[in-house]
Amino acid sequence: MKKNIILIGFMGVGKGVSARALSKQYDLFIIDTDDLIESKENRKIKRIFEEDGEPYFRALEQETADWIEDHVEGTLISCGGGFYKVDNLSALGKVVLLEASFEWIYNRIVNSENAEKKLIKRPLFGNYEEAKKLYDKREKQYRSVADVVVNVEDKSLDKIVKEIAKKTKLR
Repeated sequence: MKKNIILIGFMGVGKGVSARALSKQYDLFIIDTDDLIESKENRKIKRIFEEDGEPYFRALEQETADWIEDHVEGTLISCGGGFYKVDNLSALGKVVLLEASFEWIYNRIVNSENAEKKLIKRPLFGNYEEAKKLYDKREKQYRSVADVVVNVEDKSLDKIVKEIAKKTKLR
């Protein structure tokens, strides 16, 4: 298994902020799969969805996973919410699921300082009922691919970072 740490979980659960904190505390390189895709495509995720649809985006995620498998080692990787579906996820490194209830995630996003920006960045979160259905569908799927589960609900970022570090043996 590669020595990468792969953060997965529902959109808005805090993968990016957790990855940045882990990266700073443990001096790790960090990449974000959505950022890689946006760079490759030279357009935002929302625009990719609008112009080419979700199947095209999922193909880009698989292409990104293949590139990571071939070229990335010793890195912290923050993944988009649907990235867990790539067929080589377990080959990319230790998979860490960050989980919380749908209501907690939703409130975290809509009550944030930059809520509008966060909602725009997450095109599948546009409709509350549809997002909840997606969450319910993915919840068990996330657990089935995770090596480690960290519940982030109502925990400080410091506590989340320490728990991830301990469960992935970063110390």
